[in-house]
Amino acid sequence: MDFDFIYTQYFKDVFLYLRSLSANEDVAEEIAQETFAKALKAVDQYDGSKDVRAWLFTIAKNTYYTACKRQRLFSGEEPSENMSAAQSVFVEHMIDEESAFQIHTFLHDMKEPYKEVFTLRVFGELSFEKIGRLFGKTSSWARVVFYRAKTQIKEYMEEVDHE
Repeated sequence: MDFDFIYTQYFKDVFLYLRSLSANEDVAEEIAQETFAKALKAVDQYDGSKDVRAWLFTIAKNTYYTACKRQRLFSGEEPSENMSAAQSVFVEHMIDEESAFQIHTFLHDMKEPYKEVFTLRVFGELSFEKIGRLFGKTSSWARVVFYRAKTQIKEYMEEVDHE
């Protein structure tokens, strides 16, 4: 596997993915670099069953969540300082196992197409363009449906928190 090719081909995608998780460009770049360092160390373990980009995104996501936890543990700051307000609530809930189970329970009962679009985007890591094509719609349609699904989950979790 030509790692130089992988780096040049996918660095921008990984950076943009991390930029969507973090509102801080410097954090996104630092974690992208760390992602590729981890990928280089684990390149022999890559079995080819996933798309290379999906494999890198998984490493990036896990590295980002680890950095958020580390930041919270060692600096006493909440990771939300590096994330947009809407995503910080969502990410914080996903990190907590009980909240993650509540989100999955809500997601199980969510109406279509919100359920499927959210699942394809978050767990399937598909682009909005590909999701739109699956439904015979535009990428803008997929973005709007994903945003609405995320908003429904956020509102549900806020209700749960207030109970």
